[in-house]
Amino acid sequence: MSIIVRFAPSPTGLLHVGNARTALLNWLFAKKMGGRFLLRIDDTDAARSTKAFEEAIYRDLAWLGLAHDGTDRQINRLSKYSAAFYQLQAAGRVYPCFETEAELERQRSLHAARKLPPIYNRASLEPANKAKWEGEGRKPHWRFKLSRSKVGWTDLVRGPVEIDTATMSDPVLVREDGAFLYTLPSVADDIDMAISHVVRGEDHVTNTAAQIEIFQALGAAIPSFAHFPLLVGAGGEALSKRLGSLSLESLREQGIEPLAVASYLAKIGTSDPIEPRQSLGELAAEFDFARIGRAPAHFVPEELEALNAKLLHLLPYSAVAARVPQGEAFWDAVKANLTRLGDIEEMARLINGPVAPVIEDAGLAQKAAALLPPEPWDEATWGAWTKAVSAQTGARGRGLFHPLRLALTGLEHGPELKKLLPLIGRDRSMARLKGETA
Repeated sequence: MSIIVRFAPSPTGLLHVGNARTALLNWLFAKKMGGRFLLRIDDTDAARSTKAFEEAIYRDLAWLGLAHDGTDRQINRLSKYSAAFYQLQAAGRVYPCFETEAELERQRSLHAARKLPPIYNRASLEPANKAKWEGEGRKPHWRFKLSRSKVGWTDLVRGPVEIDTATMSDPVLVREDGAFLYTLPSVADDIDMAISHVVRGEDHVTNTAAQIEIFQALGAAIPSFAHFPLLVGAGGEALSKRLGSLSLESLREQGIEPLAVASYLAKIGTSDPIEPRQSLGELAAEFDFARIGRAPAHFVPEELEALNAKLLHLLPYSAVAARVPQGEAFWDAVKANLTRLGDIEEMARLINGPVAPVIEDAGLAQKAAALLPPEPWDEATWGAWTKAVSAQTGARGRGLFHPLRLALTGLEHGPELKKLLPLIGRDRSMARLKGETA
């Protein structure tokens, strides 16, 4: 079986961590199975879709490393949706409805007052109502006529699922202005693109029952479905009010690495430990629907930040060479102290200056300066030099190392000095030990 999945974002806003997770899980599954990952821009909402947001989708997916194997825009495929609609119409599975939104809202209110489910009552199927409303010159919207029977499938995440479509309203496929809503274009595209697996959030579970009936009405094969739990905040709250700060664009501006984002989104809500991976290939090899839990996945920004730091601490210089021109020795010296790659500038200042030294023990600093060995220096220099300073001054432990760190870097904590000292060099080390900014 050929594995083909799709990610179908709407260009009505920036990609955030929720829909980025959908894209990622689709991509990981496809790559693990040797399949194809298609990008489908759902831009049928002309009033809200923008070219800028569409370009941002391409940019954000490229930043994450999620290359697609094909792409299209739904606005280019309207003729296919019309053909599918006419096929359903010929089969008697769609019907015109004439109620206004106010009338439908009154109907929902009456159902609520009677503690009935808010299901459309199919009043437009009554010949008298249809004749009356057509006589008033009303333009219809079009609904798909559900079978009002049970629809079941084996979900790759949730297991066996069964939904009685008698508990659902017939979904609107076409608005009164002729615009297609989400449901029919999605199914028509999935058929035309031979989508084998639909991987998406569990908020679409109920939609799936209606979509399966549309697949069947169009005489098409039904894809497999996988519905994973949605992301929530640390306390279980919805993320909807924070999506601006959780957009991929925002995370990129904050200096979060794309592999940290991918590692985090791939692992939260699963039985796997949340640990960084150094490639998307590693994440794909580990992907398994069976590892995705049923509970909501908690997105905690502080966890992502910590994972970002862990990732940087693991990366070899080859992975960052284009962004760290200071060289491999510098990277090896400072990476364990980075939270974001942007911290590199501060680390470079420790070497190249200017550093205003803090002289905690002037006597110790003076003797340490006099004992500085000639260059060339390497990682063994620090140990030999501090041993000599200790022998002459009697200083040991914190009393030895803390004053030297303050003098050489001006900081309480920082990179290992055995790695940093050769990079600072003898001239700057001498100047700083004498209390000079260098």
